[in-house]
Amino acid sequence: MTVMERLLLGATLVLGFAGAAGAETLTAGSVVLELPLGLQASSAYIPDDNVPTPERVALGRLLYFDQRLSGDGTISCATCHDPQHGFAEPRKTSTGIGGQVGGRNAPTVVNRLFSAEQFWDGRADDLEAQALGPLVNPIEMGMTSHAVVADVVRGIPGYAPLFEKAFGSMTVTIERIGHAIASYERTVWSGNSPYDRHQNGDVGAMSEAARRGLVLFGGKANCVTCHAGFNFTDESYHNLGVGMAATKPDLGRHDVTKADADQGAFKTPTLREIAHSGPYMHDGSLGTLMEVVELYDRGGEQNPWLSKEMRPLGLTAEERRDLVAFLEALSGEVSGTERPTAFPN
Repeated sequence: MTVMERLLLGATLVLGFAGAAGAETLTAGSVVLELPLGLQASSAYIPDDNVPTPERVALGRLLYFDQRLSGDGTISCATCHDPQHGFAEPRKTSTGIGGQVGGRNAPTVVNRLFSAEQFWDGRADDLEAQALGPLVNPIEMGMTSHAVVADVVRGIPGYAPLFEKAFGSMTVTIERIGHAIASYERTVWSGNSPYDRHQNGDVGAMSEAARRGLVLFGGKANCVTCHAGFNFTDESYHNLGVGMAATKPDLGRHDVTKADADQGAFKTPTLREIAHSGPYMHDGSLGTLMEVVELYDRGGEQNPWLSKEMRPLGLTAEERRDLVAFLEALSGEVSGTERPTAFPN
């Protein structure tokens, strides 16, 4: 049983972040979750039909890491959303079965508990829908249909009793697979960062440079306009101009809404664990946090749909370094990183 599963069961357990002064507790159904310092329980999004339980989280964790859910048995959810890389991946864009390369960088799974719409373009209404998409994407996990995914899992006898514990019967359905993976993903949290401890009264938790960066973040640099709140995202969509000069640019949110104003707009990512989840932007075109800061400093890349919030900032070299120092101070304690040591057979 993992640390997170014991926490879900309500066992008396003191973690480095759980139970800290100022940390919040989230009650979901009959389950009580102790969130790390800095996260807000009132902002959690949990569908009524998929309240996390220890059994669903345990099942979802196995499915998340199981490569047998891909067409050639080489790719899992964790391939592109790797715990060792901020639950993202250290590549510009994702590589799927047969070495096929996609067009977008893998967004982090961290703190998706606090978000409904998923993917860079928000095309999935929730984590349950998101979890099922890559399974049948031909250049990602490459299964031919959701029915085939369910057949594969059904054909592994060791999964049946785990489905019974998680859902009350051994029946394997694609909906249950999505619910289990989403339940696990909702236990991937990052908090108790130097920033959180600083905000909780430990003034020395952040370096002087990071403290200056915090002031810039909410002031001259105006980052807080979109990277708002405790999770540093407005959960909305903005055009920064990235990739818009391409012959055939990725139009992002526009492909979902068909609204002209959404051309080239992509979802604002959380900044938590941002130092560990590069490269950056929807296309992975920016390799370092300094490059990201420089993009914002010059006001993005000009195009007809550029977000009205984008404007040149006039930052000095020291101010750019201070902003990077602050962004690095948003890395904290991450839960859900335990990889299974064995899989059902």
